[in-house]
Amino acid sequence: MRAWRNRRQGAHLNRRRAFLVLLLLTITAATGLLLSLAVGSFTLAPGEVGLALIGRGDGMAQEVVRSLRLPRTLSVFACGGLLALAGALMQVLLRNPLADPYVLGISGGAAVGALAAMLLGVGASLGLGAAAFAGALLAMALVFGLAHGDGSWTQTRLLLTGVIVAAGCGAAVALMLSLAPEQQLRGMLFWLMGDASQAGDPRLPLLVLALGLAVALFFARDLNLLTRGPLLAATLGANVTRLRLLLYFLASLLTATAVTSVGSVGFVGLVVPHLVRLALGNDQRLLLPAATLAGAALLTLADTLARSVIAPQQLPVGVLTALIGVPVFLLLLARAPRVEPA
Repeated sequence: MRAWRNRRQGAHLNRRRAFLVLLLLTITAATGLLLSLAVGSFTLAPGEVGLALIGRGDGMAQEVVRSLRLPRTLSVFACGGLLALAGALMQVLLRNPLADPYVLGISGGAAVGALAAMLLGVGASLGLGAAAFAGALLAMALVFGLAHGDGSWTQTRLLLTGVIVAAGCGAAVALMLSLAPEQQLRGMLFWLMGDASQAGDPRLPLLVLALGLAVALFFARDLNLLTRGPLLAATLGANVTRLRLLLYFLASLLTATAVTSVGSVGFVGLVVPHLVRLALGNDQRLLLPAATLAGAALLTLADTLARSVIAPQQLPVGVLTALIGVPVFLLLLARAPRVEPA
């Protein structure tokens, strides 16, 4: 009786802790959105932001908030969530806490497509995004086809194939940078470092994020089983082959959408799931939404700093995420020197 009561109290405390963490992440994400709309070369008070959002107040404030900052803020928010969610799924797929959204060459394929479009003179954001997305899908198809060449799909084979494809994409990127005219070189480098200033309509990233999170949560129970190993997951009723394919395509789609919108932004999908896992454990029903909120908040705050630190000039947001992610990741390694599979 006492043991049952202790387990019940422990479960209650865990639910309370999870609720508090999710509430804190929600408040942090909302604060990041507000700061992103208010801070910049033209700073606004929170009340002015609220009036501008509902179409009232100063005309210039409305123009700045609704036409300039809101689309970029929502795009960055969505892309941060996409990268964090893709990172969490990739770590389950490969059962490796060092996996991130770029490990399978998706980012490299998007970079090749985007830089090729820039070299060909495609200046419209829609055309650039389409080229980046096509490159990401091509890299995804290449990795998937090679990893399943003889039907012997394994995490190691998929990882090695992705690393090789990523290396090839890196060589292609270096070649295009060396051949690029000087007037195009700066824009290409900014895109490679993460350039949120080119973010367009946020509706597609937000839609993909909502659908991707819904699909991932629908299979959260099977994901929990898969973290314990494919054999145990299959024994307990999970369709491991279907689940692996779903994880791969979903993580690739999320990554391709994010990279298409804001360029190559690193460390969000690697560090954020680690931090959330330390706070909430490895239950995917909580980890996935919490990582999505944390990634969205982190990238939103990083983008706010990127365009306000030396305003009116802007820094690549990928540089700031790396400056934040490197020390955090080193701290995680110092706390857990031996990295075990998830």
